[in-house]
Amino acid sequence: MSDAPLHPVPAPDEVRLFGDTGMAWRRVSPRLATARLLVLSLLLVPPLLGLLALAVFVWAWFWVGVVLVAVALAAGTWVIRRQVPAITWAEGAEELVVRRGRMFRTLVSVPYGRLQFVDVQSGPLERRFDMATVELHTASPQSRGVIPGLPTAEAEALRERLAARGESQRAGL
Repeated sequence: MSDAPLHPVPAPDEVRLFGDTGMAWRRVSPRLATARLLVLSLLLVPPLLGLLALAVFVWAWFWVGVVLVAVALAAGTWVIRRQVPAITWAEGAEELVVRRGRMFRTLVSVPYGRLQFVDVQSGPLERRFDMATVELHTASPQSRGVIPGLPTAEAEALRERLAARGESQRAGL
C-alpha cells in the first residue's frame, strides 16, 4: 500500500474545485486588487471624512455613522484582498476554464468550438493600471466567461489564441 495521499494537497493560497486534475492555473494581475481598492476608497473615504467632521463639530451621534462606514471600508478591503487572488484561468486542450470565489466557488468552462467572439475591454482605470478584461461570448448567455485584470499584452495574446482555436475547432465540426 502506498503512502501517497489520495488527493493532491493544494498550496495554502490555491483555490481548488472538485475534480481539479492539475491544470496549469494562472492568476489575474495583483494590480486588479489595487484598482478595486482605489474605487472602494473613492466611494467610502469622503463620506467617512464628512461624518467624522460632523461627529467632532456638530453632534456626537454621527460617530455611529463613522463606525459603520469604517467597518464597511475594512470589510470591503478584506473581501477584495481575498477575492482577487481567487480568480484564476486555464487553457485546456479543448476549452478555456475560468474559476473564481473562495466561499461561493464558480467554475465556467467554455469549449473553443462554441466561441463566437472574444472581446477585450479596458476602461480608464484599467488602462491606468495596464490591464484589460477578456470576455468570451457564445450563443448561450449562461456559458460566457469573463477574465478581469489581465495585463493588456497578455489579454491581446489570449484573444488571438482563442480566436485561432475557435476557428480551428469550428472547422472540424
